[in-house]
Amino acid sequence: MNFILKILITAVNVFLLAYLLPGIEIKDFFTAILVSFVLSLLDAIVKPIIIILTLPATIFTLGLFLFVINALIILIDAHFVGGFQVDGFWNALLFSILLSVINSFVHKSVLQKRNSRES
Repeated sequence: MNFILKILITAVNVFLLAYLLPGIEIKDFFTAILVSFVLSLLDAIVKPIIIILTLPATIFTLGLFLFVINALIILIDAHFVGGFQVDGFWNALLFSILLSVINSFVHKSVLQKRNSRES
């Protein structure tokens, strides 16, 4: 159940960020749900492989290269999901940073409230 809740929260955040940021376009809320689902799959499968392959660059930049990897994951997501368009690397980088920050705050507050109710 937490997985579905995380997908829906991420979809809302994707939809809002696409509305606020220039260079990010999304067709409708169903597309935002699809974007968040594909993003979770890419984060689980592709991202660890890319991190291992680019480990020297990540170590050399003291972890800052992970921002580049996150932007690449967003661009890959835009390639696979129709109705989701990202205009360039810098827009993907800004989108990925803001999405990560917003998701961390919202997931923490929502899931913490939900877990405290279940206890």
